[in-house]
Amino acid sequence: MLRRLRRADRALLAGIAAYRRHPYARALADPPAIWSEGGSRLLDFAPPAGGRAAGRLAALFVPSLINRAYVLDLAPGRSLLRFLAAQGGLRPLLLDWGWPGETERGFTLSDYIAGRLERALAAVREPVVLVGYCMGGLLALAAALRRPDRVRALALLATPWDFHAAEAGRGRALAALLPALEPVLEAHGALPVDAIQALFAALDPWSVAAKFRAFARLDPASERAALFVALEDWLNDGVPLAAPVARECLGGWYGRNEPGRLAWRVTGAVVDPAGWTGPAFLAIPHRDRIVPPPSALALARRLPHATVHQAAAGHIGMVAGGGAEDALWKPLLGWLRRL
Repeated sequence: MLRRLRRADRALLAGIAAYRRHPYARALADPPAIWSEGGSRLLDFAPPAGGRAAGRLAALFVPSLINRAYVLDLAPGRSLLRFLAAQGGLRPLLLDWGWPGETERGFTLSDYIAGRLERALAAVREPVVLVGYCMGGLLALAAALRRPDRVRALALLATPWDFHAAEAGRGRALAALLPALEPVLEAHGALPVDAIQALFAALDPWSVAAKFRAFARLDPASERAALFVALEDWLNDGVPLAAPVARECLGGWYGRNEPGRLAWRVTGAVVDPAGWTGPAFLAIPHRDRIVPPPSALALARRLPHATVHQAAAGHIGMVAGGGAEDALWKPLLGWLRRL
């Protein structure tokens, strides 16, 4: 047993060392921004030709607040947004929330949804397909319910809803950490990146060591190795979460399951998916450890016109992994073209 543990430790250290010395560095340039406010920007991956949209369907992607938006534009050949832009007839837009400055550190979820997200929607002349990823899906849903005049259809990718559907104890355990985090929230006005990473690592503590041991066995020159480094760099390039939002998410979502209980409110109004009567597409990864499938399926059951796509992938692999094109990109494209 001791010998086996030592071998595992050596493999883990070898994987970490291989990751640190790998030469990959992200080099994709951002497309032009058509709107900005504070640290947030709306990036246009298919700028209108001649200043006109020329009949292209605008799809505005809303990522999580705690990760960099470029997971949807990770690397050449691993960019969902560039894939969609290359198909013709589509205009993918990405809301990059940016780093929370002094103003944003006082934001609540209502400030982000009814304020910044709605103003980004207003920057696009035509109604859009609003596409939310993970936490961004909850923000997109709330915005669509508030402004159905600006949203043509709704796509929700790996989006949680019932936070107690799979493991209620896990959600309550995260919420129970909130009192211990209060001194940090008060001091910084935000939940720091390291604290967020520790919380997510606690959801599946053994996976971190396992992935580095597996990486140690890869050919460093392989495409798989470069993709691993690209994703790991993105994971390590996190964003702090405004203190009021951290309290709402940990206490309200994970602790009290307010979305699943129809008790989550934005600007005083309950967020109920049943109120969205337009087209909806839900992509639910089979192997999602961050958003368990039962949590996302609970959302699908409350949407009157939901098209459910169950993807053979994990939470991140579905949007940017080696099999993402088949797992999500093509099914999402097919749904968009049927609108």
